[in-house]
Amino acid sequence: MSGWLAATNLKLLLHMQNVLITGGTGLVGKALTQHLLDKGYSVTILSRKKPANITANVQYALWDVPSKKIDREAIEKADFIVHLAGAGVVDKKWTDEYKKEIIESRTHSSALLVSALTQYPNHVKAVISASAIGWYGADKDSKPFIETDLPDISFLGETCKLWEQSIEPVEQLGKRLVKLRTGIVLSNEGGALAEFKKPVQFGIAGVLGDGKQVVSWIHIDDLCCMYIAAIENTELSGSYNAVAPKPVTNETLTLTLAKQMKGRFFIPIPVPSFVLKIMMGSRSLEVLKSTTVSSKKIENAGFNFLYPEIKEALKELCGK
Repeated sequence: MSGWLAATNLKLLLHMQNVLITGGTGLVGKALTQHLLDKGYSVTILSRKKPANITANVQYALWDVPSKKIDREAIEKADFIVHLAGAGVVDKKWTDEYKKEIIESRTHSSALLVSALTQYPNHVKAVISASAIGWYGADKDSKPFIETDLPDISFLGETCKLWEQSIEPVEQLGKRLVKLRTGIVLSNEGGALAEFKKPVQFGIAGVLGDGKQVVSWIHIDDLCCMYIAAIENTELSGSYNAVAPKPVTNETLTLTLAKQMKGRFFIPIPVPSFVLKIMMGSRSLEVLKSTTVSSKKIENAGFNFLYPEIKEALKELCGK
């Protein structure tokens, strides 16, 4: 029996599809890796250095974007590529130097993938690339943004435009390409939610500006499921908004979070716009602007959200 089990396990391993991930050590990459493993995929993470501890079915391959070096074997064995790599948009002050890094970390890494797929024999079926709702800029009228809207002329709009353009040559190589324009990701492992939680832990619900700006958000599990849907559903192609169906105002998000964490024992306190501008500089524009984004296209393609409303999303996250 043990010999039969070993042969069966070997057969399953040989048929296990491999997903190559860039940016696999980030917030989304870590969560997506676990979702993929749970679904029976093997994962290879492109990294500048290999970690000491490697999980079963997760391998690490080296790449160096500035030197234009990438592990050939990782490309050759990949069935799918998920491209998440890019410097954090709100991690540092937006100096001219860091703005350049934000753009080039995305476009140069895309160019390296395109070059590798051109040079090396491979059987990659699809490339799923991250993008962001920064493509759209601030709300201009009462209509939610949809995928056919033109990119905004702001820094983030231009960044997203160059980001998407940099990966589009894979289509000329016969690869199906899906671009997920991602909203504010809610996760317990970091990102925006961690910042929202900090004052709430002390009983303070910090409403940013007037609190009326619309936040287009998505639960981390829904985002991971959307990436997997983009891998598995061969009908998906082009750009899709990765946001929950029901965006909310900053005030609603903040107060809903506070109620989940503290019940009635919190005090709403507005954080004036000028304070945010002093603290964050030009990045404050991103937390003060209203961006209402539609999820209709991905829903019409058959995607079902686990957490379509902010209350149930925060209840699940705060319950952990």
